[in-house]
Amino acid sequence: MWYIIHAAAAQPRDDVRTLFRAATLRIRPQFSAEAFMIERAWKPNVTVAALVLRDGKFLLVEEETEEGIRLNQPAGHLEYGETLPEAAARECREETGYDFSPQSLVGVYRRLHPRGKVTYLRFAFAGEVVGHDPGRPLDKGIIAVRWLTPEALCAAPEKLRSPMVQSCALDYLAGRRAPLSLLR
Repeated sequence: MWYIIHAAAAQPRDDVRTLFRAATLRIRPQFSAEAFMIERAWKPNVTVAALVLRDGKFLLVEEETEEGIRLNQPAGHLEYGETLPEAAARECREETGYDFSPQSLVGVYRRLHPRGKVTYLRFAFAGEVVGHDPGRPLDKGIIAVRWLTPEALCAAPEKLRSPMVQSCALDYLAGRRAPLSLLR
């Protein structure tokens, strides 16, 4: 059952938080105010990753993270106004100096960060490098660009930024591909 909130019910001494909690409880009595705020405010962090396999080795970055130095595919957050493939190309260029041309979607991966209420939604793209600027400054936090065999990547999961790094690589090796036209 939905209720109507009357603004006149508010007293001058009530703070905004008290009013909000009272309002949410009146609007949706089956939920607590906290649950309603999470439901309304929560959204996943959309990220992209570039998967390149050349001469039997994956393109990776060695980067500084809160957990220490880790390996990751060139990856990052979707920025306002970008398409997902454009974001993957930009992140690869910024983190490695390589120009990435996305050819297909390998998969969409969801991960809840173990230390919080953050959910990552990663779109992983397969493609090829079509150019390289070795003099380009790399993003802050990037230590080095690495090319690793699939065996080396999978041999040390504790060195990976997240389990998604290995999942994406294994899906790539399994031939999982969807056309970019799937994304609209």
